[in-house]
Amino acid sequence: MNNYVQKGDTVTHTVAGTAVISGQSLLIGSLFGVCATAAAVGEQVEVCVAGVFTLAKKSADTPAAFAKAYWDDTNKEVTTTASGNSLVGVFTEAVASGVTTAAVRLNGV
Repeated sequence: MNNYVQKGDTVTHTVAGTAVISGQSLLIGSLFGVCATAAAVGEQVEVCVAGVFTLAKKSADTPAAFAKAYWDDTNKEVTTTASGNSLVGVFTEAVASGVTTAAVRLNGV
């Protein structure tokens, strides 16, 4: 395949605005992922866009297993609320109210 570029589980991003840390959730345009390493502004970072990650979750939400997970970029957390947020994957297990993290399988888009 002469047109193959890469597997696509990660993408390279040049950090703009503020530095990032390893494990930080990041919305880049329409693409959501988790930073593999720390990087300063102007440096490149690999962003994982596929896989299952523990992410900050809106405390009041009670998602069922495999419910759609949306990223609230204002509050930097996953939520079950679609309106105004970006679809990033699915919750891999049911999560109770009051819990502030959840395992999410990223959809890679």
